[in-house]
Amino acid sequence: MSPRSLQGAVKAAAATATAAAFALTAAPAHAASYPDPSVWTQLSKTTQATSKYGYEGFAAAGGYARTDTCVADPTSGGMGYHYVNPANIGSVDPQKPAALVYADGFTNEYTGTSSGGARKLVAVEWVVKDSGQAAPTLFGQTFQKDQLPGYFTLHAWLYKPNSAGLFAAWNPEVVCPTV
Repeated sequence: MSPRSLQGAVKAAAATATAAAFALTAAPAHAASYPDPSVWTQLSKTTQATSKYGYEGFAAAGGYARTDTCVADPTSGGMGYHYVNPANIGSVDPQKPAALVYADGFTNEYTGTSSGGARKLVAVEWVVKDSGQAAPTLFGQTFQKDQLPGYFTLHAWLYKPNSAGLFAAWNPEVVCPTV
């Protein structure tokens, strides 16, 4: 191999290694658990449809109304505050989750400033009535039956990392205020 060919081969190998390193570091935090690209393609549609509700005050514009206080479990963590759009109950459309889930206590990761008490969107949830049918699936995940009596549910923690998993019902990092 000539020195010129060897130099070209080394440059090509270096470029490939660099591209691979960027691809690995650019992958979403949950990508290691869910490597199927079709899941991320579908979830990107969910993010596009719901990112406009980033702060609690925006939920009403999409037909979402607050339904409860902050939901937490002493051993599993929290969910947060649910806002439900009744028109989307029964939907398994990635772009139409039935609920938006908000949580308190955020610091802007770019500026380091506090949210000032504003709640931020942390997850979305699909809710399907249990009429005796098999549990629905979305993103390759089977909906859970035990979270809301009479309904199947599926959470996706798109806006806050969840050490329990992208589709876990509870997030150990979400803390509800004590009363």
